[in-house]
Amino acid sequence: MKKLSLLVIPVVFMIFFSCGKDEDTPFTLLTERTWVSDSLLVNGQNAGNPGQLLENFNGEVNFNKNGTGSFGSYTGTWRFAQNETQIIITTTELPLPLTTEIEVLTRTDLKVNTAFPDPENAGVTLIIRMTFKAK
Repeated sequence: MKKLSLLVIPVVFMIFFSCGKDEDTPFTLLTERTWVSDSLLVNGQNAGNPGQLLENFNGEVNFNKNGTGSFGSYTGTWRFAQNETQIIITTTELPLPLTTEIEVLTRTDLKVNTAFPDPENAGVTLIIRMTFKAK
């Protein structure tokens, strides 16, 4: 009986400490909150103000559980790629899907990076970094 209790106690601890960890999957971290733009940079410079390249990403971002979403003033679809290390956003307002690398995804912060072709200069790639805070 003593050996049985030595086996049961660790199992109970494992079950207790594993509960709740499912809520912090990338999917739930992304979809269970509204994100608000914090910083929108192109090549290290602010680009989220009116008339700038990322102005339409300014504001609230929602990743819905059904794969749809709103991304500032854009609407479209989103999905994970590369073992949930990338987010791909597709919208009719952008010429190409936006594939972002997730740098940080926590309950309070979302930071993504991407390279995107410059719409005004053929052959030039822009380095984009967008950060969001949970609302």
